[in-house]
Amino acid sequence: MTLPPCYTPSDEDDARVSDHGTGPSRRQFVLGSAAAAAGAFVAPMLTGAAPPSMAATKSPPVNATKVTLNVNGHLHSLEIDPRTTLLDALREHLDLTGTKKGCDQGACGACTVLIDGRRYNSCLTLAVMHGGQRITTIEGIAANGQLHPLQAAFIRNDGFQCGYCTPGQICSGVALLKEGHTTSDDEIREWMSGNICRCGAYAGIVAAIREAKNGGGNAAV
Repeated sequence: MTLPPCYTPSDEDDARVSDHGTGPSRRQFVLGSAAAAAGAFVAPMLTGAAPPSMAATKSPPVNATKVTLNVNGHLHSLEIDPRTTLLDALREHLDLTGTKKGCDQGACGACTVLIDGRRYNSCLTLAVMHGGQRITTIEGIAANGQLHPLQAAFIRNDGFQCGYCTPGQICSGVALLKEGHTTSDDEIREWMSGNICRCGAYAGIVAAIREAKNGGGNAAV
């Protein structure tokens, strides 16, 4: 008898195959596989042994270089591949994922951080080049539990939509306020042109920077 392609054998069919065949039924095979997989997952929990983490099984880089990074006022000693970008050091080694990886080519500004108060695309500079310098990421912009004036202005002026570019926009805007390139909206747009907002929240971004400037938004970071 020809069966339709959507036919699913019943328990009786499985039993008949098992009775007349030499191996287990399909149902028995599926149940046995599921039990084996569950046992492999649950066994370490019952014995108290944790599965090896990725960090524990990863060998150090062949030509590892030691560097101490001062990030948001905290010193971090790292042993990393000398080719590691500052962006990857922040995200992958220090778990500071507020700094975003956008184009990874220095064209979008999502990875902007402050180094000694200046704007840098962290995807274009190596971590080992910045030992001893003061690095500020979006996680270090707020102080003592209070938002930076520019962060508060971004919220009030809807300076973001999806928020992916916002950390870089705010870091760049904080430096812009320090640089004094805020005499007009056109000047703000020109000096913020390295930070792209794919959602098109540019009007809100300009308004936020203008408000922070008028409200004393050049607070120290």
